[in-house]
Amino acid sequence: MSNAVSGLPVGRGLLYLIVAGATWGTAGAAASLVYRASDMGPVALSFWRCAAGLVLLYAARLLRPRARTSAAEPFARRALRVGVTGIGLALFQTAYFTAVDVTGLAVATVVTLGAGPVLIALGARLTLGERLGTGGTLAVAGALTGLAVLVLGGGDATVRPWGVLLALLSAAGYSVMTLLTRRWGRDGGVDAASTTVGAFAVTSLCLLPFALAEGLVPHTAEPARLLWLLAYVAAVPTALAYGLYFAGAAVVRSATVSVIMLLEPVSAAVLAVVLLGEHLTPATVTGTLLMLGSVAGLARAEARGARLGAEEEEGEEPVLV
Repeated sequence: MSNAVSGLPVGRGLLYLIVAGATWGTAGAAASLVYRASDMGPVALSFWRCAAGLVLLYAARLLRPRARTSAAEPFARRALRVGVTGIGLALFQTAYFTAVDVTGLAVATVVTLGAGPVLIALGARLTLGERLGTGGTLAVAGALTGLAVLVLGGGDATVRPWGVLLALLSAAGYSVMTLLTRRWGRDGGVDAASTTVGAFAVTSLCLLPFALAEGLVPHTAEPARLLWLLAYVAAVPTALAYGLYFAGAAVVRSATVSVIMLLEPVSAAVLAVVLLGEHLTPATVTGTLLMLGSVAGLARAEARGARLGAEEEEGEEPVLV
């Protein structure tokens, strides 16, 4: 619970995660506009998103003072951390986009984002000693119920086993990335900015051969619009959002991180209604309220626990109530 190892207060970490989750929700709308403006495929889009985001993150890192850490991190540990995080990120994105293609957006979203909090809660209990408690368990259950209502409320869903397996693989990649970020953040000596830059370098290398096979350079009749959209995807829901995500995930409990990230489909649903002209349905309202209530409850519990974290770290293991 303590912010001592990273220097980032838990309250600010929660804010970072909320902004990151809401920002991720804009990526889907931007991607749909990219597909309309060109013949770019999902893997190529993921590659350009990561590669351009890497350039922006590296430039930002050169312009800001290097973060001070409590001790120099051994090279082998740093390489392992960056490599595993980058592979987890590549697996998370690629498996999810493939699942969407196989079984549809609704089922892929529910399985990936729904399985994520469950896997993370189990992993955090087994590897980090973080317990949800009754209140936390109810909050996660409420968030998952809200996700199912929000995404499946329209009734158009086709379940294909292979697509579900890919979505579970995506959730596993996301879970590993989140748990390791939290674990290494608790150990100290980790610079979140360098983690983000290194992870995006690894992810870009992993995606490059698949993007080449799919078609790296798109054809478009609107090059200026396409470049603007790619610049937005790289800058806002990628460089900014993932930078905030890795910083926040290092100081906030893993299960809380996973539930806050469910703000992504909420913000996507709001954008669909406000900007794309979709109708506001009872399922949209009900699912959004359930998820926002769960996020608010867990965030408040996390902030309250942070104020009492000093004695919890020295005595009993923390319980989120």
